[in-house]
Amino acid sequence: MDRLDRLIDRRAPLSLDADVAAASRAFEDQPDAQVLAVVDSDGHPVGLLRRQAFEAAAPPGTTPVASVMDLAPLVVDGAMRASAFRDEMLAENCQALNAGYIVTEAGLYLGVGTAVNLLTARDDRSRALHDATVATTQVLAAEILRQLDDAQTFVDALVRQPLPADSKSCAQALADSFADLHRLMRRASAIQATEAGLAPLVPRPTLLREIIDSLEARWAARAATAGVTLLTAYDGAPELAADLDADRLADLLDGLVERGLNATRRGAVEVTLSARPALEGLALEARVRDAGETPDPARLARIFEALDGEKPLAIGFGMAHAASLAGAMNGVIRAETNPGSGATVVFSLLAPESVEQAAPPAAGMIAASAAHILIVDDNATNRMVAEALCEMFDCTSEQAVDGVEAVEMATIGCYDLILMDIKMPRMDGVAATRAIRALPGPAGVVPIVALTANADPSDVRDYIAAGMNDVVEKPIKAERLLTVFDKVLNGDREAQAGQSSAAA
Repeated sequence: MDRLDRLIDRRAPLSLDADVAAASRAFEDQPDAQVLAVVDSDGHPVGLLRRQAFEAAAPPGTTPVASVMDLAPLVVDGAMRASAFRDEMLAENCQALNAGYIVTEAGLYLGVGTAVNLLTARDDRSRALHDATVATTQVLAAEILRQLDDAQTFVDALVRQPLPADSKSCAQALADSFADLHRLMRRASAIQATEAGLAPLVPRPTLLREIIDSLEARWAARAATAGVTLLTAYDGAPELAADLDADRLADLLDGLVERGLNATRRGAVEVTLSARPALEGLALEARVRDAGETPDPARLARIFEALDGEKPLAIGFGMAHAASLAGAMNGVIRAETNPGSGATVVFSLLAPESVEQAAPPAAGMIAASAAHILIVDDNATNRMVAEALCEMFDCTSEQAVDGVEAVEMATIGCYDLILMDIKMPRMDGVAATRAIRALPGPAGVVPIVALTANADPSDVRDYIAAGMNDVVEKPIKAERLLTVFDKVLNGDREAQAGQSSAAA
C-alpha cells in the first residue's frame, strides 16, 4: 500500500520557541532536507520551513522561527493513500507540492514530504510491479513451453506411426498447430525477456556467409510449400567473420523472412546480406524484399508492431521481436516500399570483425543406432517423453520406476545407456548410480546420464562424482539428448576402438 505515512521523511521538528539560528543548524545537519516542520508543545504542527525560502531570507539568528515559517502549510493524515492525495487534495491546489507538506497521525506530527517522495515511491512501486509481472510471465511462459514440448514429442511420434491417410493428415495438422503455438509463445516470451534485459547477447566468431546458408536451409521447404521462390545471396568476402550473437541474428532474420513469405502470394522473397570492412569493424546490412501488396504509409509505420489488427499474431510477434533484437544489438531496422510492389525491411549493424577463426559448422549427429536404453523415473509422463525421444532416435527402451528397480534391471539386463532421474522414492538416482557402479562386469560400467531439473555446477559435480557420465536438464530437449547420446555412446565406442588398436 502507498500510504503517506510510508512515503515521508521522519525528521525531528523544530519547536515553536526555536530561533532562526536553531533552524540554520538543523538544515546544516541535514543537507538533504528540503522542508522542516514546526510544532507546538503538544506536538501539533503549526508551520513549515522551506530551505530555499529560508536561506533566501537570511534573517538574524535571534529572530523567532515563527516569524519566517509558512503559517498555513498543507497538513494531511498519514493513513491517506498517495494516489488519493495526488488525485483529490493536490487537484485543488496544484502548487502545494512546491512548498512541501506535513503528515500527521491522530493530529500529531509524524513527518514531512515533498514531490520527490511521491515521485520516488511511484517509480519504485511501478518498477517493482513491472519486475514482478515480468518474472511471473517468464515462469508461466517457460511452463507452457515445457508442456508444449512434451505434447509436441507425443504428436511427432504419432505422425511417424503407420496410420490411415485421414488419421495421418489429422496428426500432421495437430503437429503443425503445436509447432505454430510453440513459435508464438517463444517469440512472446523472447520479446519480453529482451526488453527486460533478461536475455544478454552471447557474441561468438561467426562466418557471415553461413548466416545466409543456414537461413536458406531453414526456409526453403516452407517457401516451396507456399509456392514462393526464396532467393538468398551473400555479398562479401567468403572468409569474413564477425563477433556477434548468431542465434539472435537468426531469430531476427527469421521474423523478417516469415513476414515476407506471408505477404507474398506470387513471385519471390529476396534475402541478401552484405558485409563491408569499416573503420570500427564490419558494416553489415541484411535486406528482406517481398513481392506482396505495397503497404500504405500508415501500415508501413506499424510494420514492427505486434498487435496492429492486420497481421497474423505470429507475424506481428516476429516483427516486434526483430525490432527488439535490433535495439539490443545496437543496430538499426527500418522498412521501405519497393519501386514496383511490396516492401523491403533493412537491418544494419556494425559488428567487430572476428580476430579468431570462426568455428566450422557442427558435424551431423551420429545416431545411436540400435542402442537399448533403460529409462528410470518415478513420473509416468517423464518416462513417456523419454521413451518417445528414444524412438525418435531409433533406440529401444525399457522403464524402471525408481532406483531399486533400476539396480535390479541393470543387474540382469543388457543396456547401452541408462537415463537416470535424481529424485525418486525408495532409492534416488545418485544412490542407484553408486549401486550400479559396484556391479561386476559390463553391468557396472554402463553409461549413466542424469535427468534432472537441478543442474547447477555443484549438483553436476556430485552426479559425476557418483559415477554418472553426463547430465541432461529437464524439460528434456531433443537436440541436447541427441548430443549426449552421440557423446556418450559413439564417443565411448571410438575410445574403445582406439584402446583396442593400441592393444593390437
